[in-house]
Amino acid sequence: MDWTLVFFFVFALIALGGALYMLNLYKVVHMAVSLAFTFFGLAGLYVLLEAEFIAFAQIMVYSGAITILMLYGIMMTRHDAEEAPLRRPVHTGLALIGCAGLFAFLFYGIMTTPWPAAGGEPLADDNVRELGMVLFNKYVIPFELAAILLLVALIGAVVLAKREVEE
Repeated sequence: MDWTLVFFFVFALIALGGALYMLNLYKVVHMAVSLAFTFFGLAGLYVLLEAEFIAFAQIMVYSGAITILMLYGIMMTRHDAEEAPLRRPVHTGLALIGCAGLFAFLFYGIMTTPWPAAGGEPLADDNVRELGMVLFNKYVIPFELAAILLLVALIGAVVLAKREVEE
């Protein structure tokens, strides 16, 4: 029995189940927890792809830090106890049409892409070293731009939160 296939389906179900629950739950704390399950499922899929560093980063950064940050943000903001908003059938229909269009676009892209044959280039012995070399040699400018963008977003969030408190 091929256990890799079994683990793939288990991790895929965890990731998809967490994402579906996140979209359908109404309490934001429950949504954050289900999003954490999605992150854990994705980390398992990365392990199956032999990308252990990315799986570790997924667990540490997203499942840990981002989820905790979201929970702190939820706890520190005010939420009025009100009923869940009514869903409009027009919006639901448009969302379903958009999802079907996205599925068709992705399916077409996947089916028409010339994928390399299996067993092409072997993986590097030291994946983390190779990732670091490529990241800091070839992609250093996009890496720094992403860091600046995150810093600007953090400053903007602090300014908006400060303005909301003063009002």
